[in-house]
Amino acid sequence: MARQIRHLQPLIFNWLTAKKLFSSGIVEGFNNKAKVTLKKAYGFHTLNAVQIALFQQLGALPEHLLTHTFW
Repeated sequence: MARQIRHLQPLIFNWLTAKKLFSSGIVEGFNNKAKVTLKKAYGFHTLNAVQIALFQQLGALPEHLLTHTFW
């Protein structure tokens, strides 16, 4: 237990220094968005396709223009 506390000591001090001004809710929200995107991406054949889906969902990147138009 003491070894684990020593290992986490910088994080504990950061949390105490911030005086609870920051919430982990934002990080948890991004984590949830990433998990949902990965569930939606099930069945993609390449890792690159999954990365693009994550970048578009989390980074609000512009979508690529389609080379073919159907209408």
